[in-house]
Amino acid sequence: MTALEHGLRRTAGTFAVVGVINTIIDFGLFALLHDPLGITLGNLLSTAAGMTFSFVVNGLVTFKAERLTLRHALTFIGTTGTVLWVVQPIAIHLLLGVLPHDLPVDRVLVAKACTIGISFVLNFAAYRWVVWPLEKKTSP
Repeated sequence: MTALEHGLRRTAGTFAVVGVINTIIDFGLFALLHDPLGITLGNLLSTAAGMTFSFVVNGLVTFKAERLTLRHALTFIGTTGTVLWVVQPIAIHLLLGVLPHDLPVDRVLVAKACTIGISFVLNFAAYRWVVWPLEKKTSP
């Protein structure tokens, strides 16, 4: 295994742990909010809470930024917002069209859980190559 592969594997592992915590925040709030506020607003608020946690912890711990900058914040909000506020609600509604109506659990929550895997892949790629790209080492 090359150093790059090892580094990506370690980074992906840390990202996954942060993602589990941020998903608990997101999913828990969504479960509480989707009935009274609707899918779109409930998803907006739950993902915003998860995003705030994710930005700080992924930036400083997972991708080892020395500090969080305005550029990081703007690219993070742009990429994550696209995934969580555009892709997820569309995917939830599409999945509701194909999930059986007689599920023994809340269909909306099943659809939301399915979109988490999509979000994981898209967000990891965006964070690694757009928000916190690997810095090129220059020799003295």
